[in-house]
Amino acid sequence: MTPLLFEGVRPYGEGSPVDVLVRDGVIAQIGADVEREGAEVVRGGGGVLLPGFVDLHTHLREPGREDTETIATGSAAAALGGYTAVFAMANTDPVADNAVVVEHVWRRGREVGLVDVHPVGAVTVGLRGERLAELGTMANSQAGVRVFSDDGHCVHDPLLMRRALEYSTSLDVVIAQHAEEPRLTVGAQAHEGARAARLGLQGWPAAAEESIVARDCLLAEHAGARLHVCHVSTAGTVDVLRWAKERGTRVSAEVTPHHLLLTDERLETYDPVNKVNPPLRAETDVAALREALASGVVDCVATDHAPHAVQDKDCEWSAARPGMLGLQTALSVVVETMVRTGLLDWRGVARVLSERPAEIAGLPDQGRPIAVGEPANLVLVDPDATWTVRGRELASVAGNTPFEGLELPGVVTATVLRGRVTAERGRIRA
Repeated sequence: MTPLLFEGVRPYGEGSPVDVLVRDGVIAQIGADVEREGAEVVRGGGGVLLPGFVDLHTHLREPGREDTETIATGSAAAALGGYTAVFAMANTDPVADNAVVVEHVWRRGREVGLVDVHPVGAVTVGLRGERLAELGTMANSQAGVRVFSDDGHCVHDPLLMRRALEYSTSLDVVIAQHAEEPRLTVGAQAHEGARAARLGLQGWPAAAEESIVARDCLLAEHAGARLHVCHVSTAGTVDVLRWAKERGTRVSAEVTPHHLLLTDERLETYDPVNKVNPPLRAETDVAALREALASGVVDCVATDHAPHAVQDKDCEWSAARPGMLGLQTALSVVVETMVRTGLLDWRGVARVLSERPAEIAGLPDQGRPIAVGEPANLVLVDPDATWTVRGRELASVAGNTPFEGLELPGVVTATVLRGRVTAERGRIRA
C-alpha cells in the first residue's frame, strides 16, 4: 500500500498545521519533518483532521428495497460524509433476524469496501415483537453482530424487552430501543401541541417516548445490561437519561442531526419531506437536545439515514413514509448547531461523531486517537467552506433531504479507511 501524507493539517483543529504520514494502514509519523518519498499527498490547507465518523443508525435498505438505497450507494454517501463505519438497521426485506441475512449485509459491505458496514440484528423475529430472534447465532456469526434493534418498531412488551436485556449480558452486546409506546401514537402524525392541532394533524405525545425510556432504563439497571436509546427527541427524555446515568445505569443515547436543527415549524407547508419518526419537536426540545449533547447526557449523533422512493414521499402527508437522508449532511448540521454556537469544539465533534459511537458499539479500530501507531481511519474537514445541499446531487438513490437548498458550513475534503482514500473533494475513490 502506498504511503499517504496529509500535508498541513490540524488534528482536532488545534495548534499549527503539521504533516501526518500514514503507512500500512496506521499513523506512522506526525510533525514537521515526516518522510515524504513515494507518498501520495493530500493537501490539507490547514484543515481539521478528525477520527473517521461512526454512524450507529443508518438504513441501507438492502436486501429488499434496492430501489431506494443499496449497500453500495449508502456506503458512498457515508464515505462522502466522512464516515468510516456505519451500522445498518435490521428492517430490511427479509428482516435481518438471522445469521444468513446479517452475513449477507456484512459481506456486501466488505465487497464494496468504502466503509465498514456492521449489520444490526433484529431483537424479535420479523420485528413483530412476539418472540426473541436468534441473538446468539447472529452475535457469533461471521458478521459478529454487536448491536440489536427493532428500529422502526418499539419492543413494547416489557417482559420481552427484559428477556432481551438479560440475554444481551451474556453476549456482551447492546440492545438499541426505538422508544415509542404504540398505544399512545395510534394515528399520530406530528409533535403534539398547538401547531399540530391547528394544522389538523394527530398529535404525537412526548410521553410516548419518555415512558418507554424510563421503563427500559429500569429494566436495564436490574439486568445489568447495556441499553442504547435511538433518536432521542424530547426534553423529557433528556431528564430521564440524566436521572438514569446518575443512578449508574448502563444507558447511552443518540440524537439525529435533524432533531438538532429543525422544529415542527417545518410542518406548516405539509411537505412530507419533513415527516420523520419520532417527529420534529418544539424549539424547547431542540435547545434541550443541544445542551444534552454538549454535556454528554446524550452521547452521540446518529443520522437515522432513511432513504425513500419518490412515491413514498411525494404524496399526501398521512400516506408518506417517515424518514430523511442524513449521511452527507450530518457533519455540517453538527457544525451549524454545535460548533458555531460554541457548544462544542472540534474535539467535541470527534467525541460525538466518532469516539463515543465506536465505544458504544465496541469497535476497537474506530474512533481512535490521532496518534502514532493508531489505525488510520480519518476524515479531513475544511471548517471554513460552505456548500449548498441538493438532493439530486447526493450519492444516495433517494433524494429526500429536508435540507434542500440550505447553505451549510463544513466540507469533508477527504475520508480515509485504514490508510486508503475512499472519498476526496466530493468524489468517491475506487
